[in-house]
Amino acid sequence: MWLLVVIFLFSLIINQWMIWFYAPVEATLGIVQKIFYLHLPFAWWGMFSFFLVFCFSLLFLFKAKEKYSLLSVASAEIGVLFSGLALVSGSIWAKASWGVWWTWDPRLTTTLVMWFLYSAYLLLQTLDLPLVRKRKLSAVLGVVAFLDVPLVFFSARIFRSIHPAVFASREGGLPEEMFFTLLFSLFTFFFLWIFLFSFRYKQLKLKNKLDGLFLELIKE
Repeated sequence: MWLLVVIFLFSLIINQWMIWFYAPVEATLGIVQKIFYLHLPFAWWGMFSFFLVFCFSLLFLFKAKEKYSLLSVASAEIGVLFSGLALVSGSIWAKASWGVWWTWDPRLTTTLVMWFLYSAYLLLQTLDLPLVRKRKLSAVLGVVAFLDVPLVFFSARIFRSIHPAVFASREGGLPEEMFFTLLFSLFTFFFLWIFLFSFRYKQLKLKNKLDGLFLELIKE
């Protein structure tokens, strides 16, 4: 698993070179635009995490296996972290681009709602409820909350939005250097994502075992 850390750090070095030296400085925003290469990977891998919450929640509802609940929680934690960082980096970009830290644009609003929904999912994990009931409620919320994720993705296309379309085929899209830098950024942060996911899942499994042992000791 620590090999993933090495790969991530090595990729990050290359990624930083591409961001600061290979990709050109954007004509309008200048150097601030380069936060885009962090903002979009956080947003994409955050939404991917929520897609996994949806999948693992469905599997738990159908098969009621503990591992699916733990995988769902691990995915949700990383998703909330990454989408939160996407909101913060997006606000910095918004200030430079639109002159305000926040505006109730459809893309921003649906993303904020998504963040609150999955934060509520994590809050549910802390409640003092019977374990089976808590896992079922979490799985139901994990399925229902996902309804907002496609809305986030398509909001800039469905509604009138000032949020830029990243891959815009009709308008010509990104310059080649920016496009490849963005792809490499997505590739780089995938290794960070998979390390955090694997590490957190193992932590949750260990915690669950320790909790089980503690309950057995109390009964004795």
